[in-house]
Amino acid sequence: MDTLQHACGACLCGAIHVEIDLPPKWVAHCHCSQCQRAHGAAFVTWLGVNELAARISDPEQQLQWFASSQAARRGFCRRCGSSLFFTSSRWPGELHIVRACFGDPIAQLPMAHVFFDTHVDWFEVRDSLPKKAAPEVD
Repeated sequence: MDTLQHACGACLCGAIHVEIDLPPKWVAHCHCSQCQRAHGAAFVTWLGVNELAARISDPEQQLQWFASSQAARRGFCRRCGSSLFFTSSRWPGELHIVRACFGDPIAQLPMAHVFFDTHVDWFEVRDSLPKKAAPEVD
């Protein structure tokens, strides 16, 4: 009988844990200005999973959601400030999780740079991954 493979991650203080079924749907570096500001970084590496493939454990109720736009929200730990999650009506049923919160291996490497049209000019991307602009909004 085949067993599902899982990966576990957590926020900096360990109050919030997440377990996902592997493999994720995708892994990508996001260069949008909201990710830059929310994480204080040139870009953020996310992985995407079906919401049903993720189990969030938050026994101390530290997970806080912030509506970062009309269509999206970001989940972070109230105690340590770690940014962990992203959901959007643009991708219904999908949970985006910060790749760096996982201590367990995830064999899938990043597949692309997304929202690259808003990348910062103070960091040079030198890999050969596809560089995609923000998707058109209907």
